[in-house]
Amino acid sequence: MTGLNKEQFTDLIIDPILEALRLNSRAARELLLGTAIQESGLKYLAQLGDGPAVGLFQMEPATHDDIWKNFLAYQPKFAERLIGTGVKKKAIAMAGDLWYAAGMCRLHYYRVSAPLPEAGDLESQAAYWKKYYNTIQGAGTVEHYIRNWRNAHN
Repeated sequence: MTGLNKEQFTDLIIDPILEALRLNSRAARELLLGTAIQESGLKYLAQLGDGPAVGLFQMEPATHDDIWKNFLAYQPKFAERLIGTGVKKKAIAMAGDLWYAAGMCRLHYYRVSAPLPEAGDLESQAAYWKKYYNTIQGAGTVEHYIRNWRNAHN
C-alpha cells in the first residue's frame, strides 16, 4: 500500500488530536487508523468518482455538518478542544487539516452509544466501522476492512 506511513500518521496525527480531545485510548487509535486505511488507503483526500467525502477519513460534508449542529453545539468542551487546534468549521478543512479530520472521525465514533471495540480485536473493529461509519448503505465490507488492515501491517 502506498500513501502515508501508518506509524507516523498515528504518532503525529491521531495521537495528538485524541490527546487534545481527551478521548485517547489504544482502541480509539486502532479504530481511527483502521478507518483511514479503509476509507482512503491513507492517500486520497477526496472521494474517487463523484462522491462528496473528503479527507483521509472520507467523511461526507453532511456528516461533518451534523456533528457540528447536533453534537458540538451542545458539547462546548469538545468544540473548544477541536477549535483550539486552529481548525475551521467547514468540511473542506478535513482535506488539508489532518488533525481536524482525525478529530471529526473520533467525535463521530464518540457519539455512538455502543462502546468502542476492544483494542486488538480487528474483527469487532471492522464490524463497528461498517455499522457506525460506513453504514449498511455504504459499499465497504467487514472483510474488505480486515484485508486492508492486514495488508497495511505486512
